[in-house]
Amino acid sequence: MNTSPIKSPDELLQEIGEKIKERRLHEGLTQATLADKAGVSRRSLIELEAGRGSQLETFVRVLKAMGLDDNLATTIPVPRVSPMSMLNAAKGRKRGYR
Repeated sequence: MNTSPIKSPDELLQEIGEKIKERRLHEGLTQATLADKAGVSRRSLIELEAGRGSQLETFVRVLKAMGLDDNLATTIPVPRVSPMSMLNAAKGRKRGYR
């Protein structure tokens, strides 16, 4: 597996698929059982685990079926306000013009 910090979309899909498969196997679930629990086809789960592209809905359904849907909230962090931008905004104008 590539250890560089920048990964291609294909590498990310494959890594996510591998993690889902590892988790499924760790929980002792078959592909058919997890697919049924998630409400997706077994073929969709196979494609997801193989990293060959999948619909976002399939990904979310599988995570929800595995009890991992709480992790979705941290996928895209809430933007934070920079302390420097707050400081600059507070300065404002100090003098007027004649």
